[in-house]
Amino acid sequence: MPESRGRQGARKRAERTSQTTPQTQSLPGNPSWFVPVMCALMIVGVLWVAVFYVTGGQWPIASIRYWNLGIGMGLIMAGFAMATRWR
Repeated sequence: MPESRGRQGARKRAERTSQTTPQTQSLPGNPSWFVPVMCALMIVGVLWVAVFYVTGGQWPIASIRYWNLGIGMGLIMAGFAMATRWR
């Protein structure tokens, strides 16, 4: 029985993909300070918001009132942005 032409193409594609090296092995890792800074940003952001709510707005900075929430959320978002670059 004759063999279909599609099988030859599939074999060639399989050989080409098995010969290529994965690109993830050549990517450089993060510096040693990256993960501690990322975790610290997220933790400080959560603590900033929690302290603002627990103290009724008197702490961390009473004069900027609800902008304290923006600072806390900004710190949390910066930590999450760093998490997307973590390797």
